[in-house]
Amino acid sequence: MGKVFNTEEFIIAVFCCIEDWLNEIIQGQRIRAAGFEPKLSDSEVITMEIVGEFRGLDQDKAIWQYFRDYWLCLFPNLGSRSTFVRQAANLWSYKQLLQNKISRALGGFTDDVHLVDGIPIPLCCITRAARCRLFTESAEYGYCAALR
Repeated sequence: MGKVFNTEEFIIAVFCCIEDWLNEIIQGQRIRAAGFEPKLSDSEVITMEIVGEFRGLDQDKAIWQYFRDYWLCLFPNLGSRSTFVRQAANLWSYKQLLQNKISRALGGFTDDVHLVDGIPIPLCCITRAARCRLFTESAEYGYCAALR
């Protein structure tokens, strides 16, 4: 059985991996062509996003709030929410490269079997279900208690 991490150890482990992989990608090049370096490192921002998403926080504001409230000791240079969101948005191309690198490291391009997490999505309203021809071989009737 593998080691069980507490949240702080998990954040540190994610940061170390992201820092190493990001340094491999940029190979000493500057990410920004001009301007000041941000107070929060790019690895810290990406780590915060990954850990936040892992915890089920899917909005930048919620991620920023979580780290400001609970983990400011690990990210003392965390500034305003708008600065965090802007820096995170500007790193989109590096996040794509990191995703590619992580997918390769986990065998995502070579393994024959992949586990995919998903949820059912409504294709049509039940009143039109008899006339609906979308995905007839794989779609099922279902019941959503929230929508009745």
